[in-house]
Amino acid sequence: MKIEKVWLTDTAVWIRTNEGKEACELFADYPRLRYAAKEQLIDFTTDEFGIHWENLDEDLSFEGFFDKQKPTALYQLFMAHPELNVSALARRMGISQSLMAQYISGKKNASKDRMALILDTIHTVGRELATV
Repeated sequence: MKIEKVWLTDTAVWIRTNEGKEACELFADYPRLRYAAKEQLIDFTTDEFGIHWENLDEDLSFEGFFDKQKPTALYQLFMAHPELNVSALARRMGISQSLMAQYISGKKNASKDRMALILDTIHTVGRELATV
């Protein structure tokens, strides 16, 4: 799929493929986007895989606009806790942010060991914060 246009409205981010198909994702469905200022929302980049808001630590894959599926447990966890920085957690675990995003979106399934590492890392961060 090749994306020819990405644009924002007051409530959503839209994409159009080179085949003319259009789809959107609502800002309200993503806490980091829902609470972002307009200046933050327009500060995005794109690549062949999706849209990235570096300053908001939010990524949307283009495939996800058209491939609606049941949210994963990781997706639900990160949506419930937007204060968790996905990029920082991925770096701490030594995995790429894009791989972590694929686990969260359900494009890839984390192995039992990888899922345990993700949850253990989140618990470790929580314990570290509790000592502050």
